[in-house]
Amino acid sequence: MVTENETSKLRRGWTTGACATAAAKAAVTALLGQGFPDPVTIALPGGQSPAFTLTTQDQGPGWAMSSVTKDAGDDPDVTHGVRIEVTARFSEPGLHFKAGKGVGIVTKEGLPIAVGEPSISLRPREMMQAAVGELLDLNQQGVELTISIPGGEEIAKQTWNGRLGIVGGLSILGTTGIVVPYSCAAWIHSIHRGIDVARAEGLMHLAGATGHMSETGVQALHGLSLPALIDMGDFAGALMKYLCAHPVPRFTLAGGLGKISKLAQGHGDLHSARSQVDLDFLSALSGQDLTGAATAAQAFYLAQDPKALVQAIAMAAQGECIRRLKGQIKVDVQIFDRNGQHLGGAA
Repeated sequence: MVTENETSKLRRGWTTGACATAAAKAAVTALLGQGFPDPVTIALPGGQSPAFTLTTQDQGPGWAMSSVTKDAGDDPDVTHGVRIEVTARFSEPGLHFKAGKGVGIVTKEGLPIAVGEPSISLRPREMMQAAVGELLDLNQQGVELTISIPGGEEIAKQTWNGRLGIVGGLSILGTTGIVVPYSCAAWIHSIHRGIDVARAEGLMHLAGATGHMSETGVQALHGLSLPALIDMGDFAGALMKYLCAHPVPRFTLAGGLGKISKLAQGHGDLHSARSQVDLDFLSALSGQDLTGAATAAQAFYLAQDPKALVQAIAMAAQGECIRRLKGQIKVDVQIFDRNGQHLGGAA
């Protein structure tokens, strides 16, 4: 993982929302008979005014289409390099959004966008409203924007969209319009939306897991449905911060021994670049010197009473969860090995 200082040197990129806004502005400009501006400049919420080069442009009777290729900078974003196409047509007054091929449709309650609507987040909608509003009075003349992402339906399989009930493709996202490398903002956004959808479905018990094996294990342990499972990765703190403000009656946190050990130490970000297992801490929990171990897993095998060590770690992590959740949610912590075998927990 890249450190904070290294991140500041990396090239930033543009969100799908910013790219869609640029393509929309160019298409509407052409629809108005003014040709395609290339590059096209848009205003971002933070005051920046980036210019985007058009990838394609086309026009026919009553419509105009342009596209922008997303550049995510140095961020390892699955949508880097996708082409975001916007086709503009005149319509009744106002700005109207339509999902083209490769853009998802919302099918579950709990998201900020209504069921049946294209999965275009609120800020990108606002950005497009402002950009098109510079060109014409939307109270008098309306525009329909059809947004498409070639290949988006296949790429969406690598995202949370299916679990969130967004079907048919990718989402148009972005709060600032700018992608900060390794900020993991999209992952945390998905955590928030996963909680929102689960609450809207009336689920009473959610589980956050650090990885696939712990997720599979906790699902079997507690008999949870797929919408109740939140793939939090290393962002335990971010998940609990949001859950504290949007509570459910019961929450389970599941993970491997190393990551749960770091949570027990008080860390909210469990990635190896930002938190380390403290072997002195594990030694204190076990009552024996484990500082010769290289990892938490090795400490487990060196411990005289491995089960007692696991339970002590789980109990300390549970205490940290209770602190972060301010005692308002019943919480248990479960620990699994790399094969998904349940090692123990604290209920």
